[in-house]
Amino acid sequence: MQLTAKLVEILPAESGMGKNGEWKKQSIIVETEGQYPKKVCITVWGDKINSAQWQPGLSLTVDFDIESREFNGRWYTDVKAWKIEPAGIPQPQPETQAPEPPVDYMLSEPQPPEPASPFDDLPF
Repeated sequence: MQLTAKLVEILPAESGMGKNGEWKKQSIIVETEGQYPKKVCITVWGDKINSAQWQPGLSLTVDFDIESREFNGRWYTDVKAWKIEPAGIPQPQPETQAPEPPVDYMLSEPQPPEPASPFDDLPF
């Protein structure tokens, strides 16, 4: 999923040790645009943290996943970003060529040549 929103707040970074080694995360609060703006807390994990370039008021494009889990009968939902970029910067798109329509040579009939025009003998 993708969201474009204004960065409102950068929460303190957190880190610790787990069974897979050291971890770190950073949460940010963004606010959507529109008639009824919503604030969303987004968590960024590991090497995707780039808080040095984030400034409150900056418009960001956030690619994220939403995940819910159950613990002791209650459900908790996380919004985990996997890519954050300043909004409005065009991203390079892979060059694609439009596919050529298939030609069915078996069904096409030969076309007679067009008659020569009296203006075809001009030198330019």
